[in-house]
Amino acid sequence: MLKFLLICTLAVASRAEIAEEEDVLVLKKSNFDEALKAHPNLLVEFYAPWCGHCKALAPEYAKAAGMLKAEGSDIRLAKVDATEETELAQEYGVRGYPTIKFFKGGEKESPKEYSAGRQADDIVSWLKKRTGPAVATLAGVTEAESLIADNEVAVIGFFKDAESAGAKAYEKAAEAIDDIPFAMTSDDAVYSKFEVSKDSVVLFKKFDEGRNTFDGELTKEKLLAFVKANQLPLVIEFTEQTAPKIFGGDIKSHILMFLPKAASDFQDKMDQFKKAAEGFKGRILFIFIDSDVDDNQRILEFFGLKKEECPAIRLITLEDEMTKYKPDSDSITAESITEFCTLFTEGKLKPHLMSQDIPEDWDKNPVRVLVGKNFEEVAFDPTKNVFVEFYAPWCGHCKQLAPIWEKLGEKYKDSADTIVAKMDSTANEIEAVKVHSFPTLKFFPAGEERK
Repeated sequence: MLKFLLICTLAVASRAEIAEEEDVLVLKKSNFDEALKAHPNLLVEFYAPWCGHCKALAPEYAKAAGMLKAEGSDIRLAKVDATEETELAQEYGVRGYPTIKFFKGGEKESPKEYSAGRQADDIVSWLKKRTGPAVATLAGVTEAESLIADNEVAVIGFFKDAESAGAKAYEKAAEAIDDIPFAMTSDDAVYSKFEVSKDSVVLFKKFDEGRNTFDGELTKEKLLAFVKANQLPLVIEFTEQTAPKIFGGDIKSHILMFLPKAASDFQDKMDQFKKAAEGFKGRILFIFIDSDVDDNQRILEFFGLKKEECPAIRLITLEDEMTKYKPDSDSITAESITEFCTLFTEGKLKPHLMSQDIPEDWDKNPVRVLVGKNFEEVAFDPTKNVFVEFYAPWCGHCKQLAPIWEKLGEKYKDSADTIVAKMDSTANEIEAVKVHSFPTLKFFPAGEERK
């Protein structure tokens, strides 16, 4: 019996010994299943120690873990070093860092992908929506005030009858949005406090107007459109933390203002940009990028910009194919930006395709050098087979391929009908090929078909 008790005690002890760092559970292949059994609501970050995004997330992730622990919540946060625990990373399809997944009820087969922001409040809010009711019931004014004070954005439905069609549509909308808390009240005192006279939905936020009141037919679709149009600031700064909200949102047309925060006329240009944004809410996302920040230089490069060329305005669509647009004028006024955006929404803008000038010696080496200005002429020459590498100068895979591509060029340098070529896709763009990763290799066969 003593031996049996000792074994049981050791088993309990081993189960309890999941290490923690700043309230975050440290998981490995050996304790992963145990952790899922012990914690029915578990958020797991798969990270790489060298990853800059992971390092930026770490303090906010730990803060969220501490907030939940302090509340006595059964929701726990955990992390897995995916570079060490490669089997786990492979099992859960980790292809980039950080990858964050939510495991509910001990289920390990189909975790939910975390889709909200990178601030502690975003993480906590998302998890509470995932584990609690989609709509909280507010008993009085104090609870309503706390909800608004504790969240960047919160939505309250004012319904005298919780079983009404409008209230049911509101609940359906709440279930579809993970990262914003929704609540409902029928309390007269709450109606009075927030000057609401009839059933309605109000979005409260800590920026811009402070609140937006829904006006229209109460359907799930219209409520979702209302929330999505008003949940972000008129102008949102691009940062590590806001990136998920920017790229994960429903608005796929983005206008970007590249401007150094240190500029003497920064506030004036920001005011002009914000004024223009008012007319395109819910249609175009207005984004500010500090062009002096080192981490933003890759974005400038993507648009063919240098720091000294800022301030500058660009527009991009993030549909199946990314398309860029550049205004004719360098002026940054509410009027010029409004005119540019109006032309875009009316479909009257031509895409802006970057191109370097044609080098004088572009065809002197075995690997020909293509740019936007000579691509069509060379690649679609009906008498030639043309094999093109679309590369980025900073891409490690491209650097590895370079000597092999040069050998290929040597092999075909005297060919009458075959050309080996390369194009720097960070500085040149063409209508025929949209490059999403590097290197991209495309073969253009001889003939009139332009294939």
